[in-house]
Amino acid sequence: MKKILSLLLISVLVLSLFAACGSGETEEPDVSGEDLQKIVVGASPTPHAEILAIAKELLVEQGYDLVIQEFVDYVQPNLALDSGDIDANYFQHRLYLDQFNVENETELTAIADVHYEPFGIYAGKTASLEELEDGAQIAVPNDTTNEARALLLLEDQGLIKLKENIGLEATINDITENPRNFKIVEIEAAQIPRSLQDVDMAVINGNYAIDAGLKVGTDALAIEDADSPTIKTYYSNVLAVKVGNEDREDLQALAAALLSAEVKAYIEDTYEGAVVPMF
Repeated sequence: MKKILSLLLISVLVLSLFAACGSGETEEPDVSGEDLQKIVVGASPTPHAEILAIAKELLVEQGYDLVIQEFVDYVQPNLALDSGDIDANYFQHRLYLDQFNVENETELTAIADVHYEPFGIYAGKTASLEELEDGAQIAVPNDTTNEARALLLLEDQGLIKLKENIGLEATINDITENPRNFKIVEIEAAQIPRSLQDVDMAVINGNYAIDAGLKVGTDALAIEDADSPTIKTYYSNVLAVKVGNEDREDLQALAAALLSAEVKAYIEDTYEGAVVPMF
């Protein structure tokens, strides 16, 4: 009996071996997400997370799994990066990043300039700049760098006057002339589109305007001059990492993906001038 069982076992093993050899099939490597190196990046939902989704497809081919963690404010993604909870973030312009480092004693740095989002003035209860009445309410972002940017746009439209050469440090306290007594209302940037119906006009960040369904090309009453050296120097949206991680291979791969021809084509085809590639 033992000899019979042994012969049967040997026969099964031999048949299995021939079947495997004769099939002509080889086992493919597992390319599931479990075998990819994860890169966790924080981003605003629009347009940053959408743009990162294009980069994600490119990174899979290089062995990386890009995990996109969305944030709806301008503080938490930098705190998460500083604490090491995420590997990089993509939501802010250079000026905001520099100011955040100063105010919070963080050490974050940019490794890629990706795009620019024009600031615009949008109609609330008043349909046009010409129809603004004395004492009208105009909402602006309440964070330092974006408030200055909004006030400079209002000055460019002749609505207010700021201290000479105050530039990107301007706050509402630096308004020197407001002959029509406009009420400048400071609101958290993400909340301004929701408050648009309650004010006469608002200056809105590009990403929040897009998220609210506003189109800079058709809905904005006035926009920044995209050719301004100030815009190109300070308001380019960047991929940021913690100082010391600039040369990490995975983060350099992410930067390259964001600066790829595929991402540039996606931005140009999707956002109709509301997002402008910087490369």
